[in-house]
Amino acid sequence: MSKIVVALGGNALGTTPKEQLEKLESVARIIVKLIKDGNQVVLTHGNGPQVGQISLAMEYSAVGEVKTPFMPFAECGSMSQGYIGYQLQQVLQDELEREKIKKDCATVITQVLVDPNDKAFLNPTKPIGGFYSEEESLKIAKEKGYTFVNDAGRGYRRVVPSPTPIDIIEKRVIKTLLDNDIVVIAVGGGGIPVIKTDKIKLLEGVDAVIDKDLSSALLAKEIGADTLLILTSIDKVYLNFNTDMQQGIDVMTVSEALKHIDNHEFASGSMLPKVKACIEFVKSSNKKAIITSLEQADKAFLDGVGTKIIGGN
Repeated sequence: MSKIVVALGGNALGTTPKEQLEKLESVARIIVKLIKDGNQVVLTHGNGPQVGQISLAMEYSAVGEVKTPFMPFAECGSMSQGYIGYQLQQVLQDELEREKIKKDCATVITQVLVDPNDKAFLNPTKPIGGFYSEEESLKIAKEKGYTFVNDAGRGYRRVVPSPTPIDIIEKRVIKTLLDNDIVVIAVGGGGIPVIKTDKIKLLEGVDAVIDKDLSSALLAKEIGADTLLILTSIDKVYLNFNTDMQQGIDVMTVSEALKHIDNHEFASGSMLPKVKACIEFVKSSNKKAIITSLEQADKAFLDGVGTKIIGGN
C-alpha cells in the first residue's frame, strides 16, 4: 500500500459554507479514487479565506457593540481546521459509503512548531483580516502591538509573519490513525503555529501563518510517505508561465528545480512555495513529489500527467 500526503489547494474550497460543501464533493470523489487504487491517504488543505473570515468576524464582534472577548489568531486557525475538517469528513464518508469502502475519516487539529527566533518574525508579510484607515490602524497597533501595511491603496491591513515549520506536534497521533487504516485530515492551513516557551518548554500559540505546502512536506517526511501530491489550479509546472514561450515540465530533478528558482521562473505567491516544498520532501526522503491539478489527481501516477520532482542532478 502506497502512503500519499495530498495537499489540497485553496482553489478547491469555496467562500461560503454552502459553496465549500459543494466544491468538496468533487474533492471527495478524487480522494476516494486514490483510496480505491490501494493508496493510504493523508489530506491537508489551505484555509486562507476561511481563517480570514473567522478572524474578521471575531474582530468585528470584539470591537463592536457586542464586545465579545478578543480571539487570538491561533485560535481562529484552530476554528478553521475544525470547520473545514468537519465538511471534508462528511463528504469523504459519504463517498466511501457510496463506493462500499469500509473506512473511517478523522480530522486532527494540528499544531506545528516554529522557531521563535525565525527571521520571519522580524518581517511580517502575510495580510490577514479587514481594511482600516491609517488612523484606525495606528490606534490598534498601539493597543495590541500589531503591524499594519498599506495594501495597494485600499487601506491598512494587519500583517503577520510566515515562519518555517520545524515539527508536527501531533505526528504520533496521525501515525497511530494511519496504522489503523483511517483516512486522516491534518495540518489544515499549514497548522496552528506554536512555539516552546523559554521557561518550562510549554507550547504557546503565536500570530503567524505557516505555508501549507511546507507543512505538508514536513508531515510527509515525518510519517514516511511515499509521495507528496500537491494539487493546484493548473495541470503541471510551467517555465515562462503565461507567455508565448510557456513550456510544461513533466519531470524535474531537485538540481533543475533549484536552477529554475535561481532564474526566478516561479511566482512567489503561487508556484514557488509548492516547488520548494517538493524539494524539501524529495531531499529528505529520496522519494517523489508531484504537482498537478485536482482534476488530474487520480491520474497523477501516470507518465506525462503533472510535474514529478525527483532526486538527482
